[in-house]
Amino acid sequence: MFKSGFISIIGRPNAGKSTLLNAILNEKIAITSPKPQTTRDNIMGIVTTEDAQFIFIDTPGIHKPHHRLGKHLNRNAYQAIVEADINFVIIDATQPFGSGDEFLLSRIANSEVPTFLIVNKIDLLSKEQLLHVLKEWQTHYPFTEIIPISALKNNNIQELLAICKNYLQEGVQYFPDTMKSDHDAHFQISEIIREKVLYKTEEEIPHSVAVVLEHIEETEKHLFVQAMIIVERSSQKGILIGKQASMIRSIRMAAQKELKQRYGKNVTLELYVRVENNWRNRSSKLTQLGYGDNE
Repeated sequence: MFKSGFISIIGRPNAGKSTLLNAILNEKIAITSPKPQTTRDNIMGIVTTEDAQFIFIDTPGIHKPHHRLGKHLNRNAYQAIVEADINFVIIDATQPFGSGDEFLLSRIANSEVPTFLIVNKIDLLSKEQLLHVLKEWQTHYPFTEIIPISALKNNNIQELLAICKNYLQEGVQYFPDTMKSDHDAHFQISEIIREKVLYKTEEEIPHSVAVVLEHIEETEKHLFVQAMIIVERSSQKGILIGKQASMIRSIRMAAQKELKQRYGKNVTLELYVRVENNWRNRSSKLTQLGYGDNE
């Protein structure tokens, strides 16, 4: 009997959703960073075995939105919850239960599919602390399974898959054996560039950035990429470029290095910065940048 199903990975910002997806696939499919709202799209990660296909959906962190982009990110997560066969609610075990967690649980209150609590970052807790976390969360929701893991350390990931498989239903193979994600190389390249911006900038810059690929040429030995980094204000453009172009050079070099490792060829990356005032609140601009706005 072949089993298959869609598993949503939902949680608050910085709970480790993307790190979990990458650990499950043993490959970097989704970018990660310490900044909230790193993930902006529902990203599919596919694991296919002889008798099962797991389709994981990494979602943006559910949060209180302050602009149209934030509302769009939440809608992505809500859609994944509704369409899932299993919901993974992932939490940062080092953080206390709060109002954001209550809001998250309210979104799955009427869910009729199995819901797992994935307790992440257990490598940072003592056994006593972990037991306290487990006891606390059990009082808030009747989870189908509670599974402690460390996505970063790859602890309990195989056990998680084995338990998850028990809840999959008999079904078809939706995707080819070799397919690991629903996002193409262009998406991956733009996300790698945005990841480097997230790591290297502070304050409001990370949340105000979008990346658009302008031109790509690829040969057997070389990859050439031109990309535009969009910001909301002229002051942000100045910070992103940096004194004597030091910041943009640092971002370019970091992205170029990862792209070279990923594609196994020489990479030339050219970056430009453009101001699009208040783009996160403009429906037309959100649509143009790939963040479809339904309002």
